[in-house]
Amino acid sequence: MLAGTGSDVGKSVVAAALCRIFRQDGYHPAPFKAQNMALNSYATPDGREIGRAQAVQAEAAGVPCHTDMNPLLLKPNSDHTSQVVLHGRPIGNKNAYDFWRPTPASSLLREGNGNIDFRKEVCDAFDRLASRYNPIVMEGAGSISELNLRDHDLVNLPMARHAKADVLLVGDIDRGGVFASVYGSIALQTEEDRRMIKGIIINKFRGDLRLFDDGRRMLEDICQVPVLGVVPYFKDIHIDEEDSVSLTRKNARLSTLRSQVNIAVVLLRHISNFTDFNTLERDPRVNLFYTNNVNDIQRADIIILPGTKSTLDDLLELRRNGCAQAIVSAHRDGRTVIGICGGYQMLGQTVSDPEGIEGSVASLPGLGLLPVSTTMTAEKTTRQVTFQFAGQACQGYEIHQGISDTDEPVLQTDHCIGTYIHGFLDNAPVIDFLLKDKSPASVPVQHYADFKEEQYDRLAAHVRKYVDMEKLYQILSND
Repeated sequence: MLAGTGSDVGKSVVAAALCRIFRQDGYHPAPFKAQNMALNSYATPDGREIGRAQAVQAEAAGVPCHTDMNPLLLKPNSDHTSQVVLHGRPIGNKNAYDFWRPTPASSLLREGNGNIDFRKEVCDAFDRLASRYNPIVMEGAGSISELNLRDHDLVNLPMARHAKADVLLVGDIDRGGVFASVYGSIALQTEEDRRMIKGIIINKFRGDLRLFDDGRRMLEDICQVPVLGVVPYFKDIHIDEEDSVSLTRKNARLSTLRSQVNIAVVLLRHISNFTDFNTLERDPRVNLFYTNNVNDIQRADIIILPGTKSTLDDLLELRRNGCAQAIVSAHRDGRTVIGICGGYQMLGQTVSDPEGIEGSVASLPGLGLLPVSTTMTAEKTTRQVTFQFAGQACQGYEIHQGISDTDEPVLQTDHCIGTYIHGFLDNAPVIDFLLKDKSPASVPVQHYADFKEEQYDRLAAHVRKYVDMEKLYQILSND
């Protein structure tokens, strides 16, 4: 298990690296995270939904993703409620307090005439996975030292106890306070749980590693746990990220270079699946940035309305903050506008929610740029798809609630495109179509699948260089 001193310390990326390393070393690994909270999700081959991070880790391991790798997914609807996705299917919404409240029923969700025991569900999923793969690379969630949540924690050390896992604690030195966060995370565990922590990985180090030699020894002395590695911060390896916190590190301004196409992704409050834009981000012809600044939106060459977990709420906010008017105005001036998933729904004529699936707003007019209307439904569509664009076969996946009154996988009008398909912009025919009249140069871009494989190998090489894999294998073989 890769456990963390906090959120965004790099557990997911290190887990992906170990998945690839174990595969390279002749093993048959698979990832596992009992409970995930994220809006970035992915459709499995059998049409179910899991967290994006576990899909990425499965790719690194070279195995098809499956719901057993992430049996419980929480998708926030607001600051207080989340949609609960169990084994890839939504089963209802749950208030955060009810989910975490300190009562014996906190790990139960009432559905129909019976209760669902989340702890049993996630443990059974792990057992099924462990019967097919070895080793299992588990990932914890957030910090392992949230004492107020310990009794009802489904994903960190209680899950490690069930799996009899060796735990590696990942700390982020870049944010500061790594000695306190690592020592405190270990000291606050019960004696039984402390014994499971077999190693420490210091992540995101900047500068000369020799400057931390003394720190490494000090950390081992006070924690009585070996430091298996100090992994330098990297910017030149590209792995899909799960959390929208990473958007704060993205480029956020227009480019003045005439050789670059400015693409503005409208920054929604409930943005989801922002990994849709990773291929465009690495295209040298493109300057892609996230914004809700109306002036930048109107001046961009291409405007993208991304996916969202709450279409109506974000549509209402777009009208309130002026972005809706800016998008319509830019389209009128000849700019290209693209809507993906929830963004596609917003570009239509109306979005209706007669059953209150998303909330209290029953209906709103869309931006009116596409001849389509959408009605929200309780049933969610999750599937992988193949579609035709510019006469070529392309691939992607759908994860959405709501039914639109068209069967077209991609709906096009005058410089406006809408689609439910995530991964739409990972296809070379789509990108070439969008940029052909806007960029003076034609640049061959590596196929996205090949690019990802190369990145997993580079990540594995990076972690191998700085983590003592021999000692890690010794830890695993001692059980």
